[in-house]
Amino acid sequence: MLNTLVTGANGFLGSWLVRALLARGHVATCLVRPGSDVSGLIGLGYERWDGDVTNASSLARAMKGRDVVFHLAGIRRAATREDFMRVNAEGTRNVCEAMVATSARPRLVLVSSLGASGPSTLERPRIEEDPLQPAEWYGESKAESERIAFSYADRLPVTVLRPPRIVGPGDQENLVLFKLVARGLSLRLGGGPRPLTLVDVRDVADLLLLLAERDEALGEAFFVGHPQPLTLEELQGLVAEALGVQPRTLRVAPGVLTALATVADGVSRVTGRRLPLNRKFARQLLVPAWTCSSAKAERLLGFRATRDVADSIRLSAHWYKERGWL
Repeated sequence: MLNTLVTGANGFLGSWLVRALLARGHVATCLVRPGSDVSGLIGLGYERWDGDVTNASSLARAMKGRDVVFHLAGIRRAATREDFMRVNAEGTRNVCEAMVATSARPRLVLVSSLGASGPSTLERPRIEEDPLQPAEWYGESKAESERIAFSYADRLPVTVLRPPRIVGPGDQENLVLFKLVARGLSLRLGGGPRPLTLVDVRDVADLLLLLAERDEALGEAFFVGHPQPLTLEELQGLVAEALGVQPRTLRVAPGVLTALATVADGVSRVTGRRLPLNRKFARQLLVPAWTCSSAKAERLLGFRATRDVADSIRLSAHWYKERGWL
């Protein structure tokens, strides 16, 4: 039985990780900010610890007695590069410092992102040995969080996971596509096909548990994803099938999408409303490809993401409908 601490436990991936930990008999202590929404953890036998990765003084006692710290806390949207760095990068430094200060020196499993590596090409998916080449602020902050974590490798056992786009019940990053399709529209961007590697949230949680236990994972970074990429059009087709609708195709030139996203960002700044379209999302859609190879995880750990993405989409659609989000 592992005594674990999970930062960002009330998020999409965090809540699924906590479920997986508890199902295997481990102790899951969830570090959450006071006043945070913990509805994703309702009914789970977790222990709560109030804290914030940007507040170093709130972390020291939380680390005591842990075997593993899963560091998931971070932000995906922010107004400035400095905000991304303060939370995603310096927050990681605070976690590492608090871990080093304990006598047990627990294992750190850091959740980064394919965004830290940057987009791939049509011809070749990203592999772990590629240099980190993030294309936007979020990716830059995750790349820096990796560098910080590995700088502690002489004092802490460190492993990094870089998931691509994650799907499954509770996901909000892909909700904009579901809403679009539910309203009878399917985007077709000019200059495609722009393939994407996707992965079911349960596969990510399963690999995180494996990374917490296997010595072969120490000092390494791993991608995880379903071996068959999908294009944006194919993804929307699966969403349409799950929702039982037949959307009409809306052809959009890349420049038009960028202009609309810029306007949406301006509206968000003025009104404070978080709109589904933004420049970050538009940039993600317009790169040649977001694909990665999971061969390293299979080679070193015998792990392969096998859950069907179409099933993940169906479960997500059902979850959204249950909550009135669609």
